[in-house]
Amino acid sequence: MASRSSASDLGERTPAHGSKLPVRRAPTRSCVACRTSREKRELLRVVRAPSGAVRADATGRVAGRGAYVCRDLDCITNAITRGALSRALEIPVPAGLLEELAATVTTDSIGGGTRGQE
Repeated sequence: MASRSSASDLGERTPAHGSKLPVRRAPTRSCVACRTSREKRELLRVVRAPSGAVRADATGRVAGRGAYVCRDLDCITNAITRGALSRALEIPVPAGLLEELAATVTTDSIGGGTRGQE
């Protein structure tokens, strides 16, 4: 008889003590540059608004077509220069977008590192 996997083996959150409700997994998305799958909150969302404006979406709730990029300057640069961001948003990205997105990336080393690179 095959053994069953526990919730911790599957990467799911465990329920609170005595809770009967099923626990949902954290949503994951993949970076358009490096194709790495990460939790949604670890990635930077870039959105093309219905008006056609392309900008960073810190809240993750702006209406429009979104694409996700790692919060790393190398991934952001590769996504723009190789055209992956343009393909995902289905529109040419504006010239000043690299500077705008680079300003949202923190380069300080205080706190934890990204998962798997600590």
